[in-house]
Amino acid sequence: MSTVGDFPLGASTTLAELARDPHPRLARLRAGEPVSWLPELNGWLVTRRDLAVDVMRDSATFTVDDPRFSTAQVVGPSMLSLDGAAHARHREPFAAPFRPRAVHDGFAAFIERETDRLITELEPSGAAELRRTFAGPLAVAVVTEALGLAGATTDTVLAWYDAIVRAVSDITEGLEAGPAGAAAYTELRAAVEATIADRHASSLLVSAAGRLTPPEVASNAAVMMFGGIETTEAMITNALLHLLGDPAQLALVRADPALLDGAVEESLRLEPGAAVVDRYATRDVVLGTAAVRHGDLVTVSLTGANRDPAVFPDPDRFDVRRDNARLQLGFAHGPHHCIAAHLARLETRIALHRLLDRLPELRLDLERPAAPHGLVFRKPPSLHVRW
Repeated sequence: MSTVGDFPLGASTTLAELARDPHPRLARLRAGEPVSWLPELNGWLVTRRDLAVDVMRDSATFTVDDPRFSTAQVVGPSMLSLDGAAHARHREPFAAPFRPRAVHDGFAAFIERETDRLITELEPSGAAELRRTFAGPLAVAVVTEALGLAGATTDTVLAWYDAIVRAVSDITEGLEAGPAGAAAYTELRAAVEATIADRHASSLLVSAAGRLTPPEVASNAAVMMFGGIETTEAMITNALLHLLGDPAQLALVRADPALLDGAVEESLRLEPGAAVVDRYATRDVVLGTAAVRHGDLVTVSLTGANRDPAVFPDPDRFDVRRDNARLQLGFAHGPHHCIAAHLARLETRIALHRLLDRLPELRLDLERPAAPHGLVFRKPPSLHVRW
């Protein structure tokens, strides 16, 4: 076991360090102690890509189905918090609308219109903070369109999202969740039931209702709302930060827009919006050289795995022409691979293309620097730009 002084590397690793600037520490862990016990986490942290894939593939040994899983405590069981046959039953009714062809046919035109609308509102000002005025509103609008909830506006969906996320975060941090999260989920569930009752509604929830109960549809709607807003907002914001922060790579993309796909994958590799995923060991097992015990928390660092030099040479470099960038694990892996990954990619690609096309002088505001932050979800708190 690698040590710092007389202490294992994990013992000297703080959650504050991982939230602020995790990459140097994750590199040291990955090289010397790729499955490391972190006392502050009260669990194991996996940082090597091959071991991360092993954990996420093996849902029988490393499960999400545990009472400690915070999201389930707020919204109940869903595809996010179940494994095995129960997971398949919850996930399958939502799979078809998120396949590549269905995503393009169902959402591309809407995303293009909404993206252009947001840029048109921002364009006259010559400067903006793009996380809150562009990436976030676009993500909320697409989720609202996808869910098609009866009587729900983008403002309503955002309010529900904020309250539910706050409750989940409180539980994750060991605090008691306030009443706002439960109240928001009650309203969301009522909207889901009203949508299901309207059999002519244009919503993926209606078709799912033929195979799931209304409470099950509601819990999965909450999960998709959470993932579709939080991680896609981060994906767009982080991609803009990476591109605008590297003039040489930006010039390549401007000269050849076909490189946008590579830019999106490479940004996800360098800074996935969801930095970690949690699993719980169902039995005693050796992972790498670590003796994991039944019931232990096993947290996979997607951020650490995505910079594994055994897979990605020169892993800290942003390279839009990297030929294996799609091996990144930003959408997780195995049975819990993000169901809406194709939609998130489409949304980010259109957002970047339209911004670069319509704002040719788009650049970072160097007087207001930005950097990703966060332990679980990583993105810049703000992204100020000029054009």
